[in-house]
Amino acid sequence: MEREISIRLPVKPDLPCFKRVAAYVRVSNLKDAMLQSLSTQVSYYNDFIQRHAGWQYAGVYVDEGLTGTKDLRPEFQRLLADCRGGQIDMIITKSTTRFARNTITMLETVRMLKEFDVDVFFEKENIHSMSGDGELMLTILASFAQEESRSVSENCKWRLQEKMKQGELVGLRGMYGYTIGKNSVTIQPDQAETVRRIFGAYISGRSSVEISRGLVADEIPSLFGGAWTAKRVREILRNEKYTGNALLQKTYVSDYLTKRKIVNHGKLPQYFVTQAHEAIIDQDTFDKVQRMLTDSSKRNQPAKPVNARYAFTGKIVCGNCGKHFQRKTTKGRISWHCSTYLEHGKSACPAKQIPEETILRAAADALGQNCFEEYEFSRKIERIEVIGPNRFRLIFKNGNSIECEWKDRSRSESWTDEMKQAAREKTQERIQEHHANSNRNPAVNS
Repeated sequence: MEREISIRLPVKPDLPCFKRVAAYVRVSNLKDAMLQSLSTQVSYYNDFIQRHAGWQYAGVYVDEGLTGTKDLRPEFQRLLADCRGGQIDMIITKSTTRFARNTITMLETVRMLKEFDVDVFFEKENIHSMSGDGELMLTILASFAQEESRSVSENCKWRLQEKMKQGELVGLRGMYGYTIGKNSVTIQPDQAETVRRIFGAYISGRSSVEISRGLVADEIPSLFGGAWTAKRVREILRNEKYTGNALLQKTYVSDYLTKRKIVNHGKLPQYFVTQAHEAIIDQDTFDKVQRMLTDSSKRNQPAKPVNARYAFTGKIVCGNCGKHFQRKTTKGRISWHCSTYLEHGKSACPAKQIPEETILRAAADALGQNCFEEYEFSRKIERIEVIGPNRFRLIFKNGNSIECEWKDRSRSESWTDEMKQAAREKTQERIQEHHANSNRNPAVNS
């Protein structure tokens, strides 16, 4: 008797008769040519989607003047949120480079969208992310795009370095008191007079707060609008460019992917260009103000109360157990530990300790400071989330965040001078004790 085999095909659910289709458009700068291209792309996708049979127009999402290496693109994030909300079935974008130049971001985004049955179509490459080999092709292309971004970044850095070596004023952006042209820096008379007023008022004994209030009362406009503040006044007072000199490369881009600028503490060379442009303030006046600012900072340094809370108390949250980190000093070295780990051991929470100097340095860099300032930290940072071994995230009160990663120092690097001296003394004691025992018992040497 022959067996009969029947095949039952899966029943496909009824699909909607239309797809909700959106487009994503991005330009990396706001130059006229780019803006014209942006307008053309938006019009093209508006028309393209609405003319396509079976497609329902779901909008065009546009990011202006933002690079593809950054994840904080507001319209891109809104697009993803709408996809997660079930409002979009397919995304059309010009190319992989318009979508993201970071390979990891590209793949994570595509995979996330797959979970919500959202297809991404890349026009230039003719790739659908939902196709069988779509992810493989996207991985290859995104890797090429990321490498191109790295190469462009390195070439740009090299060109800037060469220009700075030649004394060219690189990276000047809107400086109060001057008009910045393509190849020129000229004094703006009205603003220059305000700069002289600020320096003169400070030398006469007025504080930066008093000066800012006077400028507001006299309705003197600031460079970018808005009210004058004590911070803006201090920035002018500390800017060496008002003497006609210029210190170049005060900051630099640490990572071509994040594009984050950090303060240059000596990692890269700095270039001091004398007589780079016409001065507004003479050198003697500027030097006098710098001494006064330093003295004022020392006088205003608050005395630390005996039982003071530390800057990071209640701010560092463990990603494993949700408890706060506590401060601990061991042999002169200060570090922060998960409270669960301290109370119950590694079996209860495996979170690693974080050297305090690592947190101080990361916070200062994130806030664009030369050194850690507790007041600015408390005012701008909501919390610190420990998200893994040697990784934590700084969460700003405005909702932004920065991830930080560090390497554990070697034992030799972690030793303080006091620890090294104590080790030397202990070793010397052992040698002396050995010699004493040898003298008492000659058989030891036989």
